[in-house]
Amino acid sequence: MDLELTNKVALVVASSKGLGKAIAKELAKEGANVMLTSRNEETLQHTKEEIQSGDTGKVAYFPADITNPDDIKALVQETKTQFGKIDILINNAGGPPSGKFTDFQDEEWENAFQLNLLSYIRLIREVLPDLKERGGKILNVASSSIKAVLPDLILSNTFRNGINGLSKSLAVELAPYNIMVNTIGPGRIATDRIQSLDQKKAEAQGVSIEEVTAQSEKEIPIGRYGEPKEFAKTAVFLVSGANTYVTGQSILVDGGLVKAI
Repeated sequence: MDLELTNKVALVVASSKGLGKAIAKELAKEGANVMLTSRNEETLQHTKEEIQSGDTGKVAYFPADITNPDDIKALVQETKTQFGKIDILINNAGGPPSGKFTDFQDEEWENAFQLNLLSYIRLIREVLPDLKERGGKILNVASSSIKAVLPDLILSNTFRNGINGLSKSLAVELAPYNIMVNTIGPGRIATDRIQSLDQKKAEAQGVSIEEVTAQSEKEIPIGRYGEPKEFAKTAVFLVSGANTYVTGQSILVDGGLVKAI
């Protein structure tokens, strides 16, 4: 299948590692020109070199703190300076701290809002003039909590569902401009974030992380954690030219973990 990504320009947020890196790598393999971003310039440099080592589209990077509106403006401008346009926005951000409602005060709620919802809004606002000119794709990375809330992750449960509402609303508003907007939610994909959550759970239960992982795998019909590459392939399809009719949807890549309809 031709994904029609050659010479398309994709801005992939939080892309120096984890799911963002996996998506950026798959996009570049398909011929897209990719702008990487995160706060850590050294990690971005290593990621660029790793992705660019094969037969790929062009890869650039720009360090930015996406909770800072000025950094967002500079990031979008640099992407256009490097590549001349933006066709695809992949919104992504690290997950907020785990915990229950009584664990958090206003500061933690405000930080999670800034990182996990307002940054997405600001990035969309900045790229929208470009996308309206030619059409394009917006993919908002959320969590499986958009279908079923997760225990001890109240911040994520709250703001990830805000992302879902944002995507659904924008899919309707932006369809006349040939802009498609979807949400994608990972289940238990083998990333540093999942390892950190498993480690915290193991410490709370007084068991090994291996025991926690084994128990989690029993809950997944496919019987294992997913690989970032598997998640990325679905993401790349949704922002590719091969997707001509899927918009306003929330799609999970979770091995069948979430049973909600």
